[in-house]
Amino acid sequence: MPDSSTPLPGPHRDPGPQPVNAPQTPIQPTGSGAKGTEPMRAILLVVLAVACLSCSDATAKYLGRTLPPAEIAWMRYVVFTALVMPLALRGGSPRHKDRLSVLKTTRPGLQVVRGLGMLGSALFFIMAMQHLPLAEAAAISFVSPVFVTVLSILLLAEKVGIRRWAALLVGLAGVIIVIRPGADGFQPASLLPILTAFSWALGLVATRKMTVQENPLTTMVWSALTGLIALTALLPLHAVWPTPWEMLLGVFIGLVYTASQWLLILAYRQGEASVLAPFTYVQLIWSTALGFLVFGAVPDHWTFVGTGVIIASGLYTAHRERMRARQSRPAAA
Repeated sequence: MPDSSTPLPGPHRDPGPQPVNAPQTPIQPTGSGAKGTEPMRAILLVVLAVACLSCSDATAKYLGRTLPPAEIAWMRYVVFTALVMPLALRGGSPRHKDRLSVLKTTRPGLQVVRGLGMLGSALFFIMAMQHLPLAEAAAISFVSPVFVTVLSILLLAEKVGIRRWAALLVGLAGVIIVIRPGADGFQPASLLPILTAFSWALGLVATRKMTVQENPLTTMVWSALTGLIALTALLPLHAVWPTPWEMLLGVFIGLVYTASQWLLILAYRQGEASVLAPFTYVQLIWSTALGFLVFGAVPDHWTFVGTGVIIASGLYTAHRERMRARQSRPAAA
């Protein structure tokens, strides 16, 4: 069960908006999309997946009242790794001596960079939720396509057209509306979801830079272990002994998060990334609802306006990718 949030496209494709508040990402093989023929079922799975993701975030925000972010992230990584490792080991050779073959990689440096990028996205987002409403933090974090585009140009030599740049700049304008720099309501903590998005984008670009022959299961395991080892090293500096209730909530975070990843994998096996990507915005609805029900937080009108602008930008980007995919298929055939 690979990781946060949505599958990765081929080396020169951007699926549009992606949730970035999770440490892992399902990886989709390079190509035109998934081979499944049940788009409605895939859409439902995405909606359920981001609901689980929002539940994980809301619980992490609740725990953030008494536990440090590193400890909350550590509990999620422990549960996730404990559930994933048996599956990963089963993916190796049936012979016992080759069970650890899943750890073999040709790009260990990039694997570590990816793992640290996903870890950074998780930590920064948990930190952001300690100071910001859940819906606002989630909305700002959707600026990740801007960073993905910039890093792809710098590190992957990708070419970006004027329409895609225009859509990304509109999305960035939506983020600025939400955080309102210079306004009385601006909080420095609003920069944390931006760091979340940058960390996520760094991990995503590192994945794209890896050879397509790299086993997706290997990438998943490296990311899980990299995050777990780094957090375990940080834990003595920030640990607070949790109560039994807090430990139970920590296990719940890991279970619900893992469920979200499994649902996403199933979804992207049955639907194309460009079709499913817009439905990740349902996470903003779930986050707003949970923020109100659990914390009594009601976003102000500027947050709604900015979120609408971000969604419009992402939907247009997804539409352009869908059109490009259709145009490229006859040539590929």
